[in-house]
Amino acid sequence: QVQLVESGGGLVQPGGSLRLSCAASGSIFSINSMAWYRQAPGKQRELVATIARSGRINYADSVNGRFTISRDNAKNTVYLQMNSLKPEDTAVYYCDAFINAYDYWGQGTQVTVSS
Repeated sequence: QVQLVESGGGLVQPGGSLRLSCAASGSIFSINSMAWYRQAPGKQRELVATIARSGRINYADSVNGRFTISRDNAKNTVYLQMNSLKPEDTAVYYCDAFINAYDYWGQGTQVTVSS
């Protein structure tokens, strides 16, 4: 069984930084695209960033220039480095990955940006 486990969330002041990690485990033969989504209270889940196995990257306009997505294929892990955080970045962040041709989600990690 495949699992995605996120870590690295927490409380940070505006302008601060956090690094999220998402590690895939289980019977993994291939991982294609990996991504981070977020969902703020009362809002729909939105795409934050994606990274293909090739390394091709896309960002939401709202985070472009502040967030950096990366992956370590040897460790089956995707990261999200978040800098210059704003209160509007507060949300539950979810990891998503296509593993063995199936779509898997992590359980989510809370990020709160507040003074």
